[in-house]
Amino acid sequence: MNLRILATGGTFDKRYDPITGALGFGETHLHEILARARVPGPLEVEVLMMIDSLDMHDTHRQRVLAACRAAPEQALVVVHGTDTMVATAAVLGAAALPKTIVLTGAMVPFALADSDASFNLGAAIGFAHSLPAGVWVAMNGIARPWSNVHKNRERGVFEPLDP
Repeated sequence: MNLRILATGGTFDKRYDPITGALGFGETHLHEILARARVPGPLEVEVLMMIDSLDMHDTHRQRVLAACRAAPEQALVVVHGTDTMVATAAVLGAAALPKTIVLTGAMVPFALADSDASFNLGAAIGFAHSLPAGVWVAMNGIARPWSNVHKNRERGVFEPLDP
């Protein structure tokens, strides 16, 4: 099955700048992670933007939707910041595209120790290949429908709305 991964930035792709002490963006880490994991193709990586999801607006979400709509692949993974991932999932879900779209991200940047980025990406790829058409949010090994998930900011995890 063909797969396309769309990168939007988020904590997943942040890098530490030792000069300024700040986290920022450079190139996506996706190519490095996919090479290490030996993910078989065909596989496309498309960088849409490299921004913090707190800076994401409706125009950015429409750009993600347009990329999902234009993608020839039926399986898509969207790497996204966790703070507004559910808002983007809602836009994609409302479009009801006949594709399996899995949004994932990381609580800790890939470039830092103890990151969950590689695990979340691997799980999202597996979910994109195995779940039915629809929009899913996949974090920490669990995929939930976009309409039944939220980020619990106090615990730093994604949970169902209906426990």
